[in-house]
Amino acid sequence: MGAECKYEVAQAAYVKLALHALKHPAAAVNGLLVGRLLDGASPSAVVSVADAVPLSHHPHHLPLLPTLELALTLVEDHFAAQGLAVVGYYHANARRDDADLPPVAKRVGDHIFRNFPRAAVLLLDNKKLEEAVKGKSREPVVQLYTRDSSKSWRQAGSDGSSQLTLKEPSTNMVLADHVTTKKWQQVVDFDDHLDDISKDWLNPGLLA
Repeated sequence: MGAECKYEVAQAAYVKLALHALKHPAAAVNGLLVGRLLDGASPSAVVSVADAVPLSHHPHHLPLLPTLELALTLVEDHFAAQGLAVVGYYHANARRDDADLPPVAKRVGDHIFRNFPRAAVLLLDNKKLEEAVKGKSREPVVQLYTRDSSKSWRQAGSDGSSQLTLKEPSTNMVLADHVTTKKWQQVVDFDDHLDDISKDWLNPGLLA
C-alpha cells in the first residue's frame, strides 16, 4: 500500500531530525514523523511530513512499549488540533558506516502502521549527512522504507528518491546554516524531557 504513495518531507521535519542526529553523533537516535495524507483516495496520494518529534538517544528505551505508547499519545494529542497525526518514524544508526534498518525501527514502524497504513520509516545516511552539512550536497540525507504486502520493510526504489522528495529544494543549505550556528546543541528529545520536565520536547523556537 505504501509503495503506491509519494512522501514529501517539509524543511522543519528534515532539519530537526538531522540536528537530533548531529547532537548525538556516537549514539543511535530516533523520533516520530508527524503529517497528513493528501489525496488519500487518489493513485497519486502523498504523505506530507510536516514535523518531526525527537524521541530518544538511548535506543534501548524505545522498544519498551509503555515509553513508546506515552510518547505516541502525547504527540497525537498535541498535533491533532492541527489536523496532523503520526505518519512515521526516523532512525539514525550510531555507526557512520551502518546503513541497515535495525529491528527496533521495524518494530516501531509496525506499531505505527497499525494506525496509519501508509507509514514511512526514514533511515538517516550518516555519510550523506556529513556531505550535506558541509554544503556539498542537495540530496536527501534519509532513505525511505515502506512496508510491503509481505509485511517487510523495504527501501523504496534503489535509493528511495523516486518516492521521497524534499518540499523545499534549499533544505540542505538551511541545515548547513543551522549547523554553523550550532543549533543542534538546543535539540530536546523525549529522553531529555523525562530527565528534566522543564525541557520542551516540542522544541519551540529551535528553527526560528
